[in-house]
Amino acid sequence: MKRLILVRHGKSSWANNLPDEKRPLKKRAYNDAEVVLKTFKEFQSGNLTLWSSPAVRANTTANLFKDALEIPSDRFTVKKELYTFDENQLLSVIKTCPEDVEKLMVFGHNPAMTGLVNRLGDKSIDNLPTTGLCVIDFDSDSWKEIKTGKTLLQLFPKNLR
Repeated sequence: MKRLILVRHGKSSWANNLPDEKRPLKKRAYNDAEVVLKTFKEFQSGNLTLWSSPAVRANTTANLFKDALEIPSDRFTVKKELYTFDENQLLSVIKTCPEDVEKLMVFGHNPAMTGLVNRLGDKSIDNLPTTGLCVIDFDSDSWKEIKTGKTLLQLFPKNLR
């Protein structure tokens, strides 16, 4: 059994003239993370491994989750390959996950995240919003073999306020 948790980065700021990967989070993103984490903590148990895109907005969101969920540093990795907007590339990175990892949480970007939620899960969505989270379970012992799973949980900040 493998569990994939896909999280789109928090709402980013366009206030400064920065390159895309350097844009920081807006204040709203911190509040959104707090409400999503409050519900997710009730659902989550067991060891999680976190992978994040190196983009500031994704990495900051991932660190908010890391701290709140008390994830040790040795189970947190920034992967440059996760700075992608392509669902095929995102999936190929996920399929490289070591087999001893049962639960993988990935922080990344749209449209790749929404595309992958719809491709892998059994509940379709129009859009994975910023700080949106989706949990998908797979009846597989291998990350390389994941195909279609069961969507267990979808948490969107606007539905939790």
